[in-house]
Formats: sequence, C-alpha cells, structure tokens
Amino acid sequence: MAKNQTIERVGLDRVCAFVNGKGGVLKTTLTANLGGLLAVSGWRVLLVDFDPQGNLGLDLGYRHVEGRDDEGMGMAQSLMFGAPLKPLKDVRKNLDVIPGGAHLDQAAAGLVSLAGKDARKAKLALAAALSPIADEYDIIFIDCPPGNEPLQLAALGAASRIIVPTKTDAGGREGLLGVAKRLDSVIDVNPGIDLLGVIIAATSSSAKSVQRIVRQAIVDAFGTDEVLFSNMVRHAESPAQAVRERGLLVHELEEQVNSGPRWFEVLRGTAKAGPSQPRSAGNVAEDLHRVAQELVVRLEAAEQRNAS
Repeated sequence: MAKNQTIERVGLDRVCAFVNGKGGVLKTTLTANLGGLLAVSGWRVLLVDFDPQGNLGLDLGYRHVEGRDDEGMGMAQSLMFGAPLKPLKDVRKNLDVIPGGAHLDQAAAGLVSLAGKDARKAKLALAAALSPIADEYDIIFIDCPPGNEPLQLAALGAASRIIVPTKTDAGGREGLLGVAKRLDSVIDVNPGIDLLGVIIAATSSSAKSVQRIVRQAIVDAFGTDEVLFSNMVRHAESPAQAVRERGLLVHELEEQVNSGPRWFEVLRGTAKAGPSQPRSAGNVAEDLHRVAQELVVRLEAAEQRNAS
C-alpha cells in the first residue's frame, strides 16, 4: 500500500480532479480534451462526470442519447447504496466515462445526510466507488462541479492529484482560495493529496502583467507559484461552440478542418462545401497538446518524488 493511503483509496494513485470554486474556467473542456488526447496516445482513460449539469456528455457526444446517458443514475446509486460502477465503454478508443447529471443532486443530499453520521465515510464515498475498477485504467479524471460542497469533498477524497483551471479574472482567482480551503477539509482522510498544477484557461491574453497577477493569486492560495503550468489555453469562441454543438473534441474538430475541401475547390465545383469550420481550432488544439504533454511530465515528476 502506498504511503499515506487509506484502505478506501487502494489503487487510486492516478486519480486527478479538475476543480475550481468558480464556473466557466474550462474544467469540463480540459477534462474531456486532455483525457481524449491521452487516450489517443494509448493510455486507458476513465472520465468521471461528477457535475449535476452533466456537460461532459455534450463534449463527448453522448448527452441525452438513450441507452448511453443515465444522467448520473449509476454514480448516484454507487454513492448512496454501494452499487458497483458500470462505466460507459468506448466513448472513444481507450476512453470510458461515468456519466453525470441531475441524479447527482440526490446523491449530494445523501452525502450531506451521511456526513452528519460519519463525515469520513461521506468524504471517501467516491474513493470507495472507484477503487474496485481503478486498476482497469492508467489514469482517471474527475470533472468536479463549481459548487456543491459534498460532491467536491467526495471528489477530493478520491483524488491523488488536483488540477486547478483558472481564468485571469477576479472570479477565477477567488476560486483558487476556495480550492485551498477545500483541500484543508480532506487532509484528514486523504493526507497524500497533491496539487499537480494550475492551468490558465479561457484567456485571450498572454501579457506578462496578467500573468503576474495570476501568479500572486496562486502564491496567496497555495504558497508557491511553481504549480503554475507554463502552457495555457487560449480562448476562441468559434471552436468552443462548434465542439460542444457537434459532440467533438478539439483535436477531432481540427482534423475535420484540415481534411475539409479548399475554398478554390468549392469555387471550381470540384468539391462540395461542408459545414462552416472555425479556423482557430488549430490554435486551441495546439494549446491543449502542449498542456497534455506538460501534465504527463508533471505527473511523472510527482510520482518520482513520492517514490523517493
């Protein structure tokens, strides 16, 4: 058993929770797209949609699809009654998903009730649910809700690492402080939890003045700016809308853009025009590739530190 690992957390050494106390910071986008990129590279990936909004299903194209989207029912039953989790298989090659959705609101209420009797068990409810299937995967990503304290605490109780996406605005920076407080709340059940890094997302600026402000906010929340990813994800409205409307990941949209007919082929009549494609998809895809590479480097470095 790994150092500082409780019996409820066996096998959860590579569980990463994407968390921030504020919405709109691309938690779901990063969960889906970084998970998708790792799956393409051969990792066996499980994505856990732990948000009652269930938006991970929009990014991956299974939302409201009969027989695919249970709107969090399976996860809720596992948290409340101990039912075995049954992931949605092969959403992409090497990529399985546990859907979220409205049923998680009921699960959150159940966790509040459980916490009144046994706070430790409530915080470790997701860990207990994931542990039996964790060894089937190389990595597990949890998409956390922006609010909903009982679900956030359960996610942090299961995670070995956390990744904090943030915008450069005041709301995103305030969310960093909220994450720091949540971490303090789970140290009793998960003393080995580690901050893998902070990712600046949905930004239209790489100005040094903006980065300085964010760095100071990170220092205020976590005591160091070494956790800041050197790569960030730029904001681009067109591809952001296109991927969610079509149920595509950004690298899949980029492939569509690159494989589409050239404008002069359409003009000459040698090819038919397809749907309008956002040309900025390549920029966002490049950002995500770089962030995925840095995530793997940081993860391997953290594991080496823990092993020494």
